[in-house]
Parts: sequence; C-alpha cells; structure tokens
Amino acid sequence: MNRRDFIKASALAAGGVVAGGVSLARAEEAKPAFNSITVADTGCDFEREPLLRPFGFKGGYLTNVWQSAAMIRSTSGKRGIGLCTHSTLWSDAKVFASNSEAGGNALMFAMTAYALKILKGRTFTDPVALNDELFKEVYAYGKQITGMPKLRQTFALNALVGVDNAAWLLFAKENGIASFDEMIPAAYKPALSQHHPKAASIPLMAYTIPIEEIKQAVQSGSFFMKIKIGQKGTQEEMLEKDMARVSAIHAALDGCRTPYTKSGKLPYYFDANGRYEKKETLLRLIDHIRKIGAFEQVAIIEEPFDEEQEVDVHDIPVRLASDESAHTDKDALKRIEMGYRAMALKAIAKTLSMTMKIAQVAYEKDVPCFCADLTVNPVLVEWNKNVAARLKSFPGLEGLGLVETNGHQNYKNWETMRSYHPYPDAPWSKTERGVFTFDADYYAKSGGIFTPMPHYEAMFPEAHV
Repeated sequence: MNRRDFIKASALAAGGVVAGGVSLARAEEAKPAFNSITVADTGCDFEREPLLRPFGFKGGYLTNVWQSAAMIRSTSGKRGIGLCTHSTLWSDAKVFASNSEAGGNALMFAMTAYALKILKGRTFTDPVALNDELFKEVYAYGKQITGMPKLRQTFALNALVGVDNAAWLLFAKENGIASFDEMIPAAYKPALSQHHPKAASIPLMAYTIPIEEIKQAVQSGSFFMKIKIGQKGTQEEMLEKDMARVSAIHAALDGCRTPYTKSGKLPYYFDANGRYEKKETLLRLIDHIRKIGAFEQVAIIEEPFDEEQEVDVHDIPVRLASDESAHTDKDALKRIEMGYRAMALKAIAKTLSMTMKIAQVAYEKDVPCFCADLTVNPVLVEWNKNVAARLKSFPGLEGLGLVETNGHQNYKNWETMRSYHPYPDAPWSKTERGVFTFDADYYAKSGGIFTPMPHYEAMFPEAHV
C-alpha cells in the first residue's frame, strides 16, 4: 500500500469522506483498508542491564533493568522486532515487593512470552485492535501467575510494549509505510499533528542523586527538572524528607535561568508515584513549597495519590498529572473528570497503541500531555520522542515538545546501549543544552525506529525462526 492509499484508508477508518464520496457507512462495500497479516512465528529474548547506583522511587530500589526483544514474523516472511524495558516497581509496586527483583522481572517476561505464544496463527489488520485483544488475555494470565487478582493493568501493558512495537513495525512493512506520520491512524492524528523543532529533555533527579550532580545538569543546559518525592517511611517521615529535599534543590538552583520559559526560571516537576495517602499531606508540602519561594516554578506534581483512593483534586492549587493511574483511555478520562490537568504519556510503558488512545482523549478535553520515561534504552527513547514531537506544546513552553529521558543518568553501560541505535551519532539522537532538536533528517528517519538494528536482529537468526 502506498502513502496515497494509506491516507484514503485512514480517512475511511475515521469516518471521513474521500474521493468518490465513500464514507464510513459504505466502508463494508470497500476493499479491506490494510493488508491482512497472519503471524507465522514469534520469539523473545532479554538482556539485563546494570545500573550505576540503586535507583529509588515508590519507596523501593532497582539495581538492574531487563531489556526484552519481541519478534513477530508473518507468513510473507517479513518480521518486526520490538523492544521493551521492564519495570516491575513502576507498573505494580506490590508485585515488586512480594518477589525478588529477578522474580518480578521474570513474571513480566513470562507475560511477554505468553502474548507472543497466543499470537501465533492470528491474523490482524489493525495493531490497535490487536493490542486490545492481547491486553485482555495477557492481563488475565498475569493475574493468574502473580497470584494477584487486583494486578495493576499497567503491569500487563508494560509486558506488551515490545510485542506492540513489533506488530506496528510488521504492519508498516506489510503496508509500505515508511514514517511515523504515515503510521498514525486517522482517529488519533488530531492529538499527534505537530512537528516541533525541539523538545525539552527532562532529566530525573531520584532520591539518591547528589545535589552537586543536579547543579551540574543545569549548568549543562537542563532546565525542566523532574524530582522524585514520596520517599520511604511513614507519611510524616516521607513529608519531612520531601520538604528537606525540595528545599535543598531549590536553594542550590537559586538564580539559575533558562530562555525557554516566560519568567526565565526553571520549571519543577515533582513525581510522587502515588505515595501520598491524604490530600492534607500534599497540601502541607505545597505550603512548604510556597514558603521557600518555589511555588510559581511548580509546573507539575505527578501522581500524588494511589489510584485506589480516587481523590477529587479540583481544589489542589497546582497542575496535577496522571501517569500510572491512567492505564487506559477510559482511566484517563476518569482522571480528567477528577480534576487532573495533565497526562504523562508513556508509549514506552503502556504501548504505543494505548498511548495514542489516551492522547486523543486528553486532546478532546484540552488537557496537555507530555512524554515520561521508564529509564528505557536509547531505541525506545526514539519511540517516546516520536510522540512528544507531535503533541501540542505544554503550557509555558510554547513551540517545544516535552520528553523525559534519564537512561544516561542511570545505566552503567549507556554508551554501549547507544551503539545499538541505528543513528547513534545523529545530532537529533542526543540531548544538547537541555533539548532534543527535531530537524528534517529526524522526521525523515522517524528517529530511526524503522531502520534495521543488527544487535537486536541477531537475537533472532533466521535458522531459529
């Protein structure tokens, strides 16, 4: 299928009228929009990547991160290989706490392998619909093997990231699609229609990052600071630690300026990962932030409350963002109705398919989005950047996308991992003075996600497929 045919098919899928007056009502009379893809075989493998130091959030700590690869081969002989960074702690802290670190990762990897197993022999034309089908089955399987009937849905979505990416890449090959823009279904194009020239690159300041390292990041050009709060301990102990941490960071960065905000001051992005149990506790933190003179710099407080609390936040005086509580588009709508005024998108943790659905819901409700990281590998950073480059600008950052990436801060072998990227030396593949630049070459190559990657291709030699 060429680009013209793809655009026509997308218009049909969205219910629009195309040449000849064809509408959704007559779609049944038309030929199939996309080529049918039958899965002949699948495969998966993983690598463990050690971290520079224990990485703390949600009151827990990671020491290494599993990077998996999923392969899907069609009956035509084409194949797609998708990557996934597994994060048991982020996706379900209870699974992390009730298993060894390796045990929790093994459970998620088992779900990835299960998805690929049940995919064999299936025929699909739409990766989004396929992901919806797999999600239901993999989630049910995950509840069974973890022994947790209330397993968080993000655990299953995280397990499906590589499978979903592989399906999209195979779909693109089978239909002659060569760019991310062409690949976006018409139904989700309104939310992903920008082409920003740059995106702010957000570093992550976890509990253990020294203040001096934070200052060095700002001196190197970083300006949109993500700071982990919600530290380990009782609620009182957590609050005291968080207030002390915020005070120390704000004092260290006093006087720092950036050309990317109207005030010239650095925006603060606090991520609590659901650790605050009461609204009153969060308001005490906000009062402290006000007292130290940092209130006007707070751009976002992300996920302050555990999703099961369902706290109405319309009266919180700062912009709250939903992250892991917005498992699906339905959950995102519910959070928006509760008063959340931003969405942290994670194409690299909730699948590209689900992320596009969430982005569209937020767009229709005029709720800004940005892309958050999962400490993913350099190739997955490009999947996140492809989304961030096309979202509407975040309030206060006109003309800029907004994407977090912190792998360079946390992986011991980051430069080796970068060598697996198809264009590791491209200017757009690196953060420069706090931003990613999206030039014509970047958009032409879609960040390299369609380019063969020998390191990952070698995991699935043809003789074993």
